[in-house]
Amino acid sequence: MPEAAAQPPSFPLPGRPATPRPAPRAFGVWLLVVAAMVLAIVIVGGITRLTESGLSIVEWDPILGALPPLNHAQWQAAFDGYKAIPQYRAFNTSMTLDGFQHIFFWEYLHRLIARGIGTVLLGVLGVFWWRRAIPQGYGARTLLIFALGALQGVVGWWMVYSGLQYRTEVSHIRLATHLLTAMLIYGTLIWTALDLFALARDPQARPARLNGLAVTAILILAFQLMLGAFTAGLRAGYAFALWPKMTDDAWFPADGWDVHASTLHNLVYNPVVVQFLHRWWAWVAAVAVLTVARVARQAGATAPAVAIAIAVVAQILLGIETLLNGVPIPVAVAHQAMGTILLGALVWGSHAIGRQQAAPVS
Repeated sequence: MPEAAAQPPSFPLPGRPATPRPAPRAFGVWLLVVAAMVLAIVIVGGITRLTESGLSIVEWDPILGALPPLNHAQWQAAFDGYKAIPQYRAFNTSMTLDGFQHIFFWEYLHRLIARGIGTVLLGVLGVFWWRRAIPQGYGARTLLIFALGALQGVVGWWMVYSGLQYRTEVSHIRLATHLLTAMLIYGTLIWTALDLFALARDPQARPARLNGLAVTAILILAFQLMLGAFTAGLRAGYAFALWPKMTDDAWFPADGWDVHASTLHNLVYNPVVVQFLHRWWAWVAAVAVLTVARVARQAGATAPAVAIAIAVVAQILLGIETLLNGVPIPVAVAHQAMGTILLGALVWGSHAIGRQQAAPVS
């Protein structure tokens, strides 16, 4: 018999296991922790937007920016930076340093949580890599999530920068991009964690597949989330505080459509049209995600189906309550948070369907 080919010598690092020790359940739990942090940053981001705090920090310093101003001189320098932008000159010339510190807090907390997400994810990756505990094929996927997180930081600054020179607020299009990128990261974290939990139960389990129904429902919900960001960015939620009609006698106000602008401009920039779309696309999204819930329940996944149904009802009620009460911050933030939770439930239900369709290992 021919001699076996010589194996290249290995040089194990001191203290690192010589053989892989996959820990899919523990790895999945940590990814869910990061997903919970993403939910937290979405909530704080909503507060930041509603309190007009997003432009209070006019510099992007990913490293040294983790430290807030520590003395009066540093606070005054930060305040002077805010005084130089259009938002201050248009609306806040009477603002005191104490008032500035209040809006600074929310933007600083938002950025601090963002740094925490990146740090925790990178730390988890490092520890699990050192212990050789990352299941095969999941290291690259998690590195991709980390790369999306880094991109999100760039998108966040790109959004803030839109309000520093000529505008008194950030671009609602960039705001929507920032939100949807966060939702992509959030959904991918949950999907990957669910794949890992399935692998922990069955070492032969294959990753779940996204089928056409799930993709369609996720895209429909993503469009609704985008409309929600447009509504917030354009302050369209304040336009009409009635439901279901927008005025006492009309579903859509007679002068709501700008006849001098293009259709695209009305759909993207007209607050009246954006609020109208956000109101009624919600029902399209509800039908889509409830269809996923029905199919998931038929597949035996009752828990995600119930979670989707509860989240849909809660989200619609919170949306109506937000409109009727003039966009109070607690209710509006709860509405945004519930939209994120609904996406998580939809990912859970879609994963349950995809598990049924995953091809078995031969």
